[in-house]
Amino acid sequence: MIPSLRVRRANTALQEPRGDYVLYWMIAARRLRASYALEHARDQARALGKPLLVFEPLRCGYAHACDRFHRFVLEGMEEKRGPLRAAGVGYYPYVEPEPGAGSGLLAALAQRACLVVTDDAPVFFLPRMVEAAASRLTVALHAVEGNGLSPLRATAREFPTAYAFRRFLQKDLPQRFDEAPEPEPLDHPDLPRFGPLPDDAALRWPPAHGETDLAALPIDHAVGPTGLSGGEAPALAAMERFLDRGLAQYDEGRNDPDLDTTSRLSPWLHFGHLSPWTIFQALAAREGWSPAAVAGRVDGAKEGWWGMSRAAEAFLDELVTWRELGYVFAHHRPDHATFDSLPEWAIATLESHALDERPHAYDEATLEEARTRDPLWNAAQRQLVREGRIHPYLRMLWGKKVLEWSPSPREALEILFRLNDRYALDGRDPNSSSGICWTFGRFDRPWPERPVYGVIRSMSSEQTARKFNVTRYLELYGEAGARLF
Repeated sequence: MIPSLRVRRANTALQEPRGDYVLYWMIAARRLRASYALEHARDQARALGKPLLVFEPLRCGYAHACDRFHRFVLEGMEEKRGPLRAAGVGYYPYVEPEPGAGSGLLAALAQRACLVVTDDAPVFFLPRMVEAAASRLTVALHAVEGNGLSPLRATAREFPTAYAFRRFLQKDLPQRFDEAPEPEPLDHPDLPRFGPLPDDAALRWPPAHGETDLAALPIDHAVGPTGLSGGEAPALAAMERFLDRGLAQYDEGRNDPDLDTTSRLSPWLHFGHLSPWTIFQALAAREGWSPAAVAGRVDGAKEGWWGMSRAAEAFLDELVTWRELGYVFAHHRPDHATFDSLPEWAIATLESHALDERPHAYDEATLEEARTRDPLWNAAQRQLVREGRIHPYLRMLWGKKVLEWSPSPREALEILFRLNDRYALDGRDPNSSSGICWTFGRFDRPWPERPVYGVIRSMSSEQTARKFNVTRYLELYGEAGARLF
């Protein structure tokens, strides 16, 4: 049984037992493994004795739509065809050829469905899209949440700090360890085999077949694919690679740009190709861990609660505490990507220093093209444009400097979101919102007052270069012959 906190009835319409199938509208958990939503859809189909149809659309009119994001999602879509066919489950992948072309397709498929199941995720435009669909569908819509180890609806509010959220997790997680999703929900689906796709829909909205010509789509072709491939197989390979090679040094090396022992799993987590439960269970198996190892205390400490190695606990603090902290905030605050969502003390200090003289001032185009006087910042921006990511420690510096160089803190935050959301494979995500807004005080505390920053924590490239050896990083992403200072 899916935990009740994971399933939300999104509308008041009833099931239609005489329908032809159960429809799973896959929009966030774009995977076939460890998916509460897929598992719930399968269970509903079993109970009704109906086939299951998975409908996975890809719009082209979303903000910052580009070759980079489209290619990543399309690779994950193509990977599903064989496994779903083998399981007897229908698959309707739809790639919108122009903005609005897919309008009406969900409703058309839902007309023949017993009910619709979808993903519940506080990500990008998805909550608004689900709400709009819920008001229009004439059959029941179940929204199933599988964003983390702890259900979002287990929380009554957002949390001001990671410490406060850790205390909550230390109370909540012990009851969640036996609520993990099934690793392979379609291994033995025990469902009637799905037949051909509905002709009325397939003729009007042709499903995607094989390679999609990105050049023919009205999306941003200037932001090209990176070296990463989308899909569950690449995600699992990256996870195993990190556990084999990066985990042992994670606690000591994750903040060092030259070592870079970070997991780099955030793109697959963002697009739903990889479940946090899959990562957690793989790590726990390597650690020989069981829930009995968990310390009974509730003290908010970063180490010692899980009963795993120091490196494993450092990684879990990122995967579980910090990642889910951002999702919880977004769940309770739909305005999480705005200046007004910052802590009151942060807004007050930033506004009181908004007119302070800036040491340098750069417009957005200069920033996007990495043409500032700061070679380390330029290198971080080039990594973002080239790879769709910035090393996590330098990403904090990247945000702090834009705050320092922009005409106002509000404008700085808007610029950061536009740059990040245009290029980052893990952009448009509660985790991105957390990281960017942390540079403006979210989840942090006041520090000694300084010009421009007020009591927001400041960072500088000089301090970073003294703390870490960034020579190799500059060789990879800096301008030829550029010197740090």
